[in-house]
Amino acid sequence: MTRRLLLSYLALALLVLAALEIPLGYVYARGETSRASRAVERDAAMLAEVTEENIEKGRLDALPDVVGDYAGRTGGHVVVTDKQGMVLADSDSDGRTGISLATQPDIARALNNQPTVTTMTDEAGRDVLSATMPGSSGTTIRGALRLTYPLDQVSNRVHRIWGALALAGVCILAAVALVAFSLARWITRPLRTLEAATTQLADGHLAQPPDATTGPPELRRLATSFTHTAARLQHLLKAQQAFASEASHQLKTPLTALRLRLENFEPYLDPRAHGSLEEAVGEVERLGRMVQGLLALARLENAATNPEPVDLDAVLADRVAMWEPLAAEQSVALDTGGPPGGRVWAIPGALEQVIDNLLANALRVSPPGTTIALRRAPGGELHVIDQGPGMSDTDRERAFDRFWRSSDSHHDGTGLGLPIVRHLVEASGGTITLHPAPGTGLDARIRLRPAPARPGEVPPRGEDFGSRRTRGRRTQAAGR
Repeated sequence: MTRRLLLSYLALALLVLAALEIPLGYVYARGETSRASRAVERDAAMLAEVTEENIEKGRLDALPDVVGDYAGRTGGHVVVTDKQGMVLADSDSDGRTGISLATQPDIARALNNQPTVTTMTDEAGRDVLSATMPGSSGTTIRGALRLTYPLDQVSNRVHRIWGALALAGVCILAAVALVAFSLARWITRPLRTLEAATTQLADGHLAQPPDATTGPPELRRLATSFTHTAARLQHLLKAQQAFASEASHQLKTPLTALRLRLENFEPYLDPRAHGSLEEAVGEVERLGRMVQGLLALARLENAATNPEPVDLDAVLADRVAMWEPLAAEQSVALDTGGPPGGRVWAIPGALEQVIDNLLANALRVSPPGTTIALRRAPGGELHVIDQGPGMSDTDRERAFDRFWRSSDSHHDGTGLGLPIVRHLVEASGGTITLHPAPGTGLDARIRLRPAPARPGEVPPRGEDFGSRRTRGRRTQAAGR
């Protein structure tokens, strides 16, 4: 923003300078040309009087000295003719006397007692100011005088003034740039500190509040208001996180005690009430898992961890090896395949929790004799595909809502498994979506950002571990 403000100030200053200096330069150029023209006309008239007097008195030999002296002092060119238009004197050393100029328009008008002041091109091809005056006394014409003055001298003076104006403009722009830079820095300082404070607040902790002591009053008030809002927001977030954590911890003990008390009732109950007791114990267990899920979410939301490169293939192999014995009692096969996924960005421990939750959900709904497929795809993509009953479009849209469970669900899930998975994936910079699997079942599709390989590491080719087909048993992990 400092650069944009500086450029806007300089553009405005440049516009003002152009509006002032360009007309001033044109006015000076026209004035300089006009002054030169009047000076040439005045000098020509004066020289015409002097030469006419010399011609009248017959002092023709004095004419070369008169015109030569003037030409030497001013740099002009003087030609004197008699009343027939014959050249009597020429200030140019190469000039020829005795030739007739009576046919030239300005000389002819001067011999008719009509002065001429104009711009013309001389024999050398230069632009000159020309003043041709009659040498007369009253109506008696005794000769004519032509005075020419090179325009390049006038142009040089005009160029010098243009250069002076340009130099003045550059100096003014430099001064404006210095002042504008200081002003822009002063204006944007609260904004820079506000940007840094906003970044800190987005990371979860405001260590350095924005500067509210410098800058325009509006920005100082904005910085003060932001600091107050950030402090209030941090207080509310800490209170919310503390409540979730403390409530979860405080609920664990009475829930455990309640479960033990219910189980202790079993010997004293009528056998017909054992079913209701088991259902009550099951609900207490589900409530305990829900409290554990809330505590896990509170910890996740309170943690501000940056993603790190993680080996997707190694993590997947490790989790499959862990779930192999657990799947045996449910008669469900695990089939891992696809090209190696390589390294991906994930917060520490997130990928393991994501795979565990998705496998737990898949095992909950997979009938005996079916297969759970774990498929890798290029670009950090992983699919967990089951052959269970699947989900409708409406259920897939709501599956990531907290505490939501499908209306036709008969398992004892808490409705926190998928929200935890989504939070972990999004915190790692990835996405997770649910799609219908071919035939029946659900395809949980995770896409994480690929991470660069280690220096000197050769990207793997082919599958790093073969297809695994095992049997498992029912698990107690968080449900869909």
